[in-house]
Amino acid sequence: MTDFWLSCGHHLTDRGAGGGLLVSNEFLKAYLARPELNPPEEACAAERRLHGALLADPRRRVDPAEIERIADADARENWALMIAFRDHLLRHPTLEAGYLDLMRGKVGNTPPLFLNQLVHVILRNVLDGCDDPFVLRAAELLFRPQRLTLQEGALIVADEETIAGIGAAPLSPLVSMLGIPAAAQIDILTEDNEQSYWSRSDRFDMALDLSVGRRGAAALGTVIAQWVRHMLSLEVAVEPLSEMRDVPLTWYVGLDAEGTRIGDALWRGDALDEMTRSRVAALFRLTFANSGTVDAVYLILAMNAEKQLRVKPQNLLTGLPARDLAAVT
Repeated sequence: MTDFWLSCGHHLTDRGAGGGLLVSNEFLKAYLARPELNPPEEACAAERRLHGALLADPRRRVDPAEIERIADADARENWALMIAFRDHLLRHPTLEAGYLDLMRGKVGNTPPLFLNQLVHVILRNVLDGCDDPFVLRAAELLFRPQRLTLQEGALIVADEETIAGIGAAPLSPLVSMLGIPAAAQIDILTEDNEQSYWSRSDRFDMALDLSVGRRGAAALGTVIAQWVRHMLSLEVAVEPLSEMRDVPLTWYVGLDAEGTRIGDALWRGDALDEMTRSRVAALFRLTFANSGTVDAVYLILAMNAEKQLRVKPQNLLTGLPARDLAAVT
C-alpha cells in the first residue's frame, strides 16, 4: 500500500483499541517545531527555557507565569494558544474525542489552523488503507480551502493556497523535515494520472472534477460517509444529487457557511435567485442504515462570492440527528 499525507504527522501517533489516534509525545513535539514556536535567534531566555523544557517533556505542566515572562507579545500569544490546545488534547483519550469536544462548544480561541490539522490527521486515520486517489483528493476539501472554476462545462476545484502561489511555503514543519518538494504545477486528477497522486499527496497540486456524475462527487460522498461512521459510529450512505426539487427538506446540513445560508433560505421557503443557485457546488442525500428520526438529510456545499469552498466537517458532527453520540475512542 502506498503511503500518503506524511505531513499530517499520522506516523507520530498510535492507534488505540477503539480505532482512535492516541496523543503521543512525538505528535506534540511536532508543534514545537512550528516556526511560530521555534524560538528565533533574538528570542528571550524565558522563551528558550520554555521551549527546551517542553522538548524534554511535551506533557509538562506550564504555569501561565512562564508564558507571561516571554518578552515578545506575539510569542506570548502563540504559546498561550498552543498550550491551551495541547492541554485540551491531553484531557481526552484520542485526537478524535478531543476534536469532537471542541466542535461541541469548546472551540474557544483555538486557531482554525490547528482544527484543520486535526481533521487532516484524523482523516488520515479514517482513510488508512484507501487505494482510491479520487477519495483521498476529495478528502482534502475537509481540511484545505479550495477555489472553484468552470472548465469546458466541468466544475473544477483546486487547492487555494497552491494556486495562490503560497503552497511552496509549508504550513507543517514535517513537510520540510521529510524533504517533500514544493508544488510545481496543477493537474486535474484523471484515470490516466491518478497513480501520480501518491507521490504528490503532500503537495496538494492536483485539482478535482466535482461535476455530478463523475468520480469526484461520488468520492466526496464516500469521504463524508466514512467521516460520519468514524466520528459518530453511524452507518450512512451518501449519494450525490443533480438537483434538489420537491424533496421533503425535513433535515439539512450546510457543509459550509454559504451552504448553511442557502439551506436556511430553502427551509423558510424563500425563492433562490440565479446567482445564489449558481453558488451550489454539490448536493448530497445522506440516509441512515438504521431507521432514525428522519428519512434523509440533505447536504449542501456552496462557494462564496469569491468562488472559494471552505468545508466545515464539524457541521456533520453537530448538525446530524445524532448529537448525543461520542467520538471513536
